[in-house]
Amino acid sequence: MTDPRELVGALVTELPEWLPTQRWFAGKDRPITAVRPLSTTVLMPGDPLLLHLVVEVEQDDRREPYQLLIGSQAHLPEYLGSSWIGTEKGLPCYEATGDADLTSKLLDLVAEQARIGSLRFAREPGTELRGGLRARPVGAEQSNTSLVFGHHYILKLFRKLTPGENPDLRLHRALHEVGCKHIAELLGSITGDLGGEPVTIGMLQKFVPDAVDGWAMATTSVRDLMADPELPPDEVGGDFAGEAQRLGQAVASVHSDLRRALGDEIADEGEFDRTVKAMRDRLDTVSRAVPQLAEYTPALRAAFEKVRETRGPVSMQFIHGDLHLGQVLRTVTGWLLIDFEGEPAAPAAERVALRSPLRDVAGMLRSFDYAAHQMLIGHDEDDPRLTERALEWARRNRSAFCDGYAKAAPETVGDPRAHSDLLRAFELDKAVYEVAYEHANRPEWLTVPLASIARITAGGEQP
Repeated sequence: MTDPRELVGALVTELPEWLPTQRWFAGKDRPITAVRPLSTTVLMPGDPLLLHLVVEVEQDDRREPYQLLIGSQAHLPEYLGSSWIGTEKGLPCYEATGDADLTSKLLDLVAEQARIGSLRFAREPGTELRGGLRARPVGAEQSNTSLVFGHHYILKLFRKLTPGENPDLRLHRALHEVGCKHIAELLGSITGDLGGEPVTIGMLQKFVPDAVDGWAMATTSVRDLMADPELPPDEVGGDFAGEAQRLGQAVASVHSDLRRALGDEIADEGEFDRTVKAMRDRLDTVSRAVPQLAEYTPALRAAFEKVRETRGPVSMQFIHGDLHLGQVLRTVTGWLLIDFEGEPAAPAAERVALRSPLRDVAGMLRSFDYAAHQMLIGHDEDDPRLTERALEWARRNRSAFCDGYAKAAPETVGDPRAHSDLLRAFELDKAVYEVAYEHANRPEWLTVPLASIARITAGGEQP
């Protein structure tokens, strides 16, 4: 039998070419200079073999840890061929999250509350789990990998690891303790060790099989509006405004629950200076990389500077941190918020810091704009009818969302539109981030955030 350490030692030589082909790999901006194994844990010995592997990926001066599930067996089934990484020591090695026979072991380990090496598999207190279920990967995720077990559970594996308790796990636990109605129930976790510090490997939640994500619902509504160019938005069959209002209430309710569970504090005198500096630094960095942003830079700087004029107390608390329509699910009972990990590209310290709830509101407002204007990509940019329909949809739903949020808002926030300068700055800062993302990943989408920046800085787009 091949020693797993020898197998891994050979396998890591394949990873510099393989890792950049994975959707969840965050280091596509520069070449990989080295990959080193940090830990190897045998989850299932024999043939087939299941390994949990943590590697350090070196890219010039950047070193980041990632987790992998590696399967190996003498005779690789044809359906796993697309997951093949390499043949090491005569054995095919492959990315195992698509192997239902192997990944079922993960649920069993959580149900058994097993310990294997430094890995600890645990149920939440009072939780009972049904084992023996096969898993299938969720295809839509990018920065992580989720496995659905039957119609019962969903296990999220955090691909890029950060020392300490992951915010997604921490905030779900806190919200569960105060009875939050807008999250999926937390059932278990997988934790480990990274450089002598605890690290969150994965979290298990109740799966909601009837759920539809907000992005799919919103873009369907936009298509319905475009298909009936003569009807006003409130008369189109797929009008989304009612759902947008209910979503606003759900987000405000989650903010209130987070404040109740984990507290809040009033921003100190230096908070606005730090906020403006961070916004300006991002703007300067993105402007150097994206020349198309240059003409808007003076207006963006002016909008950011107005943050310093903020008067009155501003509440700071734990928030979602990366809120958009793809991070919410509509079920038969209402809206759920998912993925409280924060922006994956943000520094770890930023993702666990107290921030204004208006940042989440701004993120959702940007998402409504995206849902409307992504329909124009590939169309004639000079078609005023389509452009006006997109603007109508975005304005109607942005307003409905804020109406809903105001109804259930934490008392320290109230109607987000009452903080117009701060909300506008947060939205523009998010749009600058989007410019950088689209320039690097989807150049054909660059017009979406640039057009929004042009409208907002000209005073033509309000929540």
